[in-house]
Amino acid sequence: MHFTKRIVAVLLVGALAVGLYAGSLIDWDSEDEQENPLAFLNQKETIRIWYGDEALTDYISRAAVAFGDAHNVRVLPYYRAESDYLETINRATLNGEAESPAMPDLYLISHELLEKAYLAGLAVPVEDAAGVMDEAHFPKAALSAVTYHGKQVAYPLYYETSALLYNETYLYEWARQQAGRADTAGGVDGEEGEFEELDELPEEENSLVVYDEETLALRTQQFFDRAIPATVSDILQIADSFDPPETVEGIFSWDVSDIFYNYYFVGNYMNMGGEAGDDRGQIDIYNQEAIDSLGIYQSLNQFFSIDSSTVSYDSVLQDFLEGKLVFTIATTDAAAILAQAREEGSFPYDYGVALMPDPSGELAGRSMSVTSAVAINGYSEHQELANAFAAYLVDGYAENLYEHTGKASANRTVNQENGALQIFLAEYENSMPLPKLMEASNYWIQLEVLFARVWNGEDVSSMVEQLDRQMRTQLVKN
Repeated sequence: MHFTKRIVAVLLVGALAVGLYAGSLIDWDSEDEQENPLAFLNQKETIRIWYGDEALTDYISRAAVAFGDAHNVRVLPYYRAESDYLETINRATLNGEAESPAMPDLYLISHELLEKAYLAGLAVPVEDAAGVMDEAHFPKAALSAVTYHGKQVAYPLYYETSALLYNETYLYEWARQQAGRADTAGGVDGEEGEFEELDELPEEENSLVVYDEETLALRTQQFFDRAIPATVSDILQIADSFDPPETVEGIFSWDVSDIFYNYYFVGNYMNMGGEAGDDRGQIDIYNQEAIDSLGIYQSLNQFFSIDSSTVSYDSVLQDFLEGKLVFTIATTDAAAILAQAREEGSFPYDYGVALMPDPSGELAGRSMSVTSAVAINGYSEHQELANAFAAYLVDGYAENLYEHTGKASANRTVNQENGALQIFLAEYENSMPLPKLMEASNYWIQLEVLFARVWNGEDVSSMVEQLDRQMRTQLVKN
């Protein structure tokens, strides 16, 4: 799904849909309860959790039952897919029991909305009695995402970020081709992350070089070991030197219309609100490194000729699955999609996930991330229990999250056997969370517009300066 739609879905989902899981925790042992089946409601402490993604229903329902059994309490999950999710929580909180359903004691929320929730009293600093809110459990990016002005105001549950997918079968073929060429006789002993520049020998001399099978195998492995690109320049060099199979239609393609897959070009140099995205004194968008990184991004249009008006995430991922691409950029959902395709036999290739390549050897990349978190309602009368269940969701029961939802847990102690998710987690650890500043809520939309105009050839420097000026003006006015 397009990143714009994924983010807007937090606030603009459309039609109302409500799902209530009441559980099966009724104790029918006493005569009073047999005469009045609702009596149990007055005997067990009850908390309510709201969430806005239907894919979480099974996970939260199972966690509610397990936690309820263990603590002799009732946890009532409510699925609320509304166009004004946070505003609906606020109304339910103000109206108390008069609202249907009643106010949540805790709820799931995308991290960039935490400033708004905190200032409205709908999110409060977590108690963390379970002792899970540290880097032993969560990457720094996860903790930054749920931090507001130095306070942890939610528990990180799952995340989204981007990483590089590569067709390992094709890369091995590229390595084999390079190993057999005389102009690579010097080997691949350049600096780490870069291929050595080697002078090409005359064609007639190339034709005289013949390697025995053992030498050819050794050289192939050497090239293959260095094939995963560390920079965009490495991808360009592979594209320029690869004679691909007929099935390959492109070396590298991605959804250039979506800021989520473009952001890593500027993520290390465009600063909006600091690491936690909550500091109005930290704005640094117009700088030479950001301009240079965007210049590299713009030059790729001439090399790969990707039509931003027709490409989409789904289309490039499908092309990758059909063996038409060597590289693409994907989000965490690709891990399950590729694993299933391999199991079904519809993807007859070896593949891998790698960290995003830097724009160049001198310029570092940094991906964007979004963290879905569990916040405690500051008006709840059951905050201690709500904190306990939130900690259970993000830690005690987290090993079941990926299985039941396909979503990647932000907890580093789970999914350790899943190699693809471990790479995404490593990318997430160094990522830049979307800013929380309410005045800059349109920042990512404006960035997407900037990237589109830069991709289509407009002046990079003027576009970056214009965005910097716009964001500073918005913050000053507010």
